[in-house]
Amino acid sequence: MARGWESKSIEAQIEENNSTSANQGDHRAVSQGEVHSKIRKNNLLLSRKRILQQLESSTSERYSEQLRRSLAELDAQLKATSD
Repeated sequence: MARGWESKSIEAQIEENNSTSANQGDHRAVSQGEVHSKIRKNNLLLSRKRILQQLESSTSERYSEQLRRSLAELDAQLKATSD
């Protein structure tokens, strides 16, 4: 799955949020690890949303089962990132 445009978009949103916070005097240093963690979590959430949309429109039971397994894996990864 190509994620280049998603990562760039999320990075831009994070940078915009950081610049807004800096203008309000509530600036704190964000480590590169935190930025990557947020990007990963946002990518997982976007993937989850896409799979849910595909699951709603799926007419094939075999494909739906594959989507449910993918959804379970994404949920496990999301849980691991939030811990």
